[in-house]
Amino acid sequence: MTTTTGSVRPTAPLESAAPRLRTVRRRTPRRPRRSVLLTVLTGAVLVYSLLPLVWLLISATKSQQGLARSFGLWFDGNFDLWHNIGETFTYQDGVFGRWLLNTLLYVVVGAGGATFLAVLGGYALAKFAFPGKRAVFAVVIGAVAVPGTALAVPTFLMFSKMGLTDTPWAVIIPSLISPFGLYLMWVFATEAIPTELMEAARIDGASELRTFFQVALPLLAPGTVTVLLFTTVATWNNYFLPLIMLKDPDWYPLTLGLDSWNKQAQTAGGEAIPHLVLTGSLLTIVPLIAAFLLLQKYWQSGLSAGSVKE
Repeated sequence: MTTTTGSVRPTAPLESAAPRLRTVRRRTPRRPRRSVLLTVLTGAVLVYSLLPLVWLLISATKSQQGLARSFGLWFDGNFDLWHNIGETFTYQDGVFGRWLLNTLLYVVVGAGGATFLAVLGGYALAKFAFPGKRAVFAVVIGAVAVPGTALAVPTFLMFSKMGLTDTPWAVIIPSLISPFGLYLMWVFATEAIPTELMEAARIDGASELRTFFQVALPLLAPGTVTVLLFTTVATWNNYFLPLIMLKDPDWYPLTLGLDSWNKQAQTAGGEAIPHLVLTGSLLTIVPLIAAFLLLQKYWQSGLSAGSVKE
């Protein structure tokens, strides 16, 4: 730069004129601490959970003689799984297949109906205001706390008066009520369905029924699948209610039918068939495992929904 006196002053370099930026150090996330005690406890719980399944799978591959001569947690010389499955479905004129169909009937009608009623009730309780809503909440919470076995005898007396015992309705109708499913859908619908979305549908002229089926129901899919899995497992494994309601073996579910096979060796002239009982038990749990594996992305998101508030 030239001054008025004609002297020339040296210009500063451009690099020094530019402000220096601070280098921001990126903090790498700390690795979670590894707890040896927690790892050992988790491993123990895993072994405790999987060991019965492993024993059942191995035992189902053995014949009746192989069960007596081999170690419980290892295979026998002969692999008889396919032979045991075939004999299970043909024993006593194929009554196992009838029990399987009965169980599917109770699950489809009972658990499916319980899920649908829970979705309807939870949606209504979450998105509509009406007198007595607090009383309904108290009743639902109280019903969740009451075990099903405490209501079995009163239910039997009521159905006996109506002449519905020893019929499929004696198992299906009580299965339609799921207080836990209703409460779960109530909590899920409160967070999953924006009120503004429902108001927009009503402004566009949609009826309440159309708003539920076309707007709310797709948003409730994770919670619906979660409730469906819980009610399916409860109905599939239901033992005490069919035990007091049913006398005809043709209407037995799998749980009661396999128990009758297991007890027939204790009767006079009864045949011991432990290999068929074990094979039938393995076939009983396969559909439940498949359902959980195929629908895990839905029920996992359904369980975690509402756990974090924004």
